[in-house]
Amino acid sequence: MPRRLVDRIVRRLELPAERDARAAALIDTEWIVTNGLGGYASSTMAGVITRRYHGILVAALPNPLGRVVMLNHLGERLVLNGRTTFLNSEERAGGRLDADAAALIEDARLEAGLPVWEYRWEGIHLEKRILMPHRQNTVHVTYRLLDGPTTARLELHPAVHFRGYEDPVGSEVKSPTATRYTMATSGGMHLLSVENGKLPPLRLKIHGTEANRFIADERVTSEFVYPVEESRGYEFRGALWTPGHFEVDLPLGDCVTLIASAEPEEVMVALSPDEVVQCEQERRRRLILSALPQAQDETGAELVLAADQFIITPAGRIVDATRAAAMGNEVRTVIAGYHWFTDWGRDTMISLEGLTLMTGRQRESAFILRTFAHYVRDGLIPNMFPDGSNEGLYHTADATLWFFHAVERYVRRTGDQTTLMHLLPTMVDIVEHHVHGTKFGIGIDPSDGLLRQGAEGYQLTWMDAKVDGWVVTPRRGKAVEINALWYNALRLLQGWLAEIRGMDAAKSVRQRADCVYESFNKRFWIDDKGYLYDVVDGEHGDSGECRPNQVLSVSLDHAVLDPSRWKSVLDVVEQRLLTPVGLRSLAPGEPAYKNRYFGDLRARDAAYHQGTVWAWLIGPWIDAWLKVHPDDRAGARRFLDGCVAALGGFGLGTIGEIFDAEPPYTPRGCIAQAWSVAEVLRCWAKTAPDVTA
Repeated sequence: MPRRLVDRIVRRLELPAERDARAAALIDTEWIVTNGLGGYASSTMAGVITRRYHGILVAALPNPLGRVVMLNHLGERLVLNGRTTFLNSEERAGGRLDADAAALIEDARLEAGLPVWEYRWEGIHLEKRILMPHRQNTVHVTYRLLDGPTTARLELHPAVHFRGYEDPVGSEVKSPTATRYTMATSGGMHLLSVENGKLPPLRLKIHGTEANRFIADERVTSEFVYPVEESRGYEFRGALWTPGHFEVDLPLGDCVTLIASAEPEEVMVALSPDEVVQCEQERRRRLILSALPQAQDETGAELVLAADQFIITPAGRIVDATRAAAMGNEVRTVIAGYHWFTDWGRDTMISLEGLTLMTGRQRESAFILRTFAHYVRDGLIPNMFPDGSNEGLYHTADATLWFFHAVERYVRRTGDQTTLMHLLPTMVDIVEHHVHGTKFGIGIDPSDGLLRQGAEGYQLTWMDAKVDGWVVTPRRGKAVEINALWYNALRLLQGWLAEIRGMDAAKSVRQRADCVYESFNKRFWIDDKGYLYDVVDGEHGDSGECRPNQVLSVSLDHAVLDPSRWKSVLDVVEQRLLTPVGLRSLAPGEPAYKNRYFGDLRARDAAYHQGTVWAWLIGPWIDAWLKVHPDDRAGARRFLDGCVAALGGFGLGTIGEIFDAEPPYTPRGCIAQAWSVAEVLRCWAKTAPDVTA
């Protein structure tokens, strides 16, 4: 592969010629750059902040601080011959981009996953790039005058509201009007601090030209409007504080960089901006070269770079990091989605193969498995780690069973028997807890061996929406995918025990799995409909709603559904649930079906698993399809077309969480979701023309 393949991974935002449509495209499309710690920089391609989660620097700080917005906005103005133009929004912009400002943006793109803009105004051709040094809470915003006068004046207006990234934008307690900020300057370094002293200072520095000065003009801005927060039913007006602005002369052809950092000064300036660029380009090149050959074409490489955003060394969990280091390991985890997810057990286990094994990151995969194994309690792995916390929450019935799936895929790919031996006692303990019963009503029914789950007020399956105490889809009872996963886990454990401890050690697990297989096919099959109940023995009897969960009864390595019924299930799913961007969570025509995901939190959660399309489900669908049609890899790859096309918008260069259930399948939720990217990448490699099934 050519050394400079990384230079060819370009994703352009399609910009309409009509100015209002151009402005809308720039506002509706977002970018994100991550730092491998859980921190990030993100905004719209227009440079307009529309979410509380947007920020030029959102730092991942040690617990209990968590992720903190440190540099919220950077106003940019060009000045030439006494005339000024705005490159992005200022206060009272209302979350919009003026059509005249939109016309200045000639090109907006990602190069190897990193955002680049080109502007033209009055003969000036200006380029802007943003990146974050890996594992630093630092951002570099670099400007280069490509053409025009010998110098051009650039004004940069930093604006801040130090707050947790989930905090309301107008919080009275933490607002700029209620908080005292100070700014100190020494030797070209500007330190912006908040008086309570709990947060590190924000350091700002201009690198690349001596022709710059800082103009002190402390003020609280007029209110910014955050339209996405308004549409989601949250507080959407908030002011920012600015200490003044930088005036920078841009020499023709040279790069000038604003460095903003929450790191100590010696870390922040250890490498020059040019060195940071070289290091990051080399890191990304290695990421691509480390991936499976089937993931090294341009689409695969783009997905590999998108996958990298989710694998982090959690900056906050110092205890975990210390324990791992003492054992000669490193702590790793997976951010489930940006902007607001933390690391979730279920999402991690589903994503692990795509994020780590398709990308040649087996060592990190082992770290992640060992980290989650350490947190097993009462036979359960954590459902999630809240931001700023060292303790997990355990309210999940399926994440633990996905753990077996992730271990199997890891061992199959690596042959790492040492890690398997290390994890085996934990997995035996998990099964024993499920057999005897554990928290949240999770345990087997002795009458049929099927796994039941459910506790009042909890949502234990992946269909986990809950708002104001209302569990939207409780699915208490024996859920179809829980039992598919339970059967798969038993068969996997049976094989491992037989291999490591002998056939006698595996006998009871084999008998239990045989019982589950027989009971499942007797209890879940709906003969007159040709598909499976979603839940049996539920609160209101058996639920025959047509949902995608039944696909797992075919797709998993050990399929619990009798093979004679596979095609019938797939035919129903294809006709009623399949879309170009994943599977609907509920079929049209069902009483609770919702075709759009929008509105306030209650309205959104009411639709979250009631029709809304989930991109990650395209993975199990393709696995099931290839079991029924083993020679149709080309046909299976066509199911990915819509998801690959989704790389071109919403979160540019990545794949979002969910989509509306009907055309045009508008993307919703998180702009970048780990299991969406992971499953598309995994299936892209799996369906490559030179890959055996």
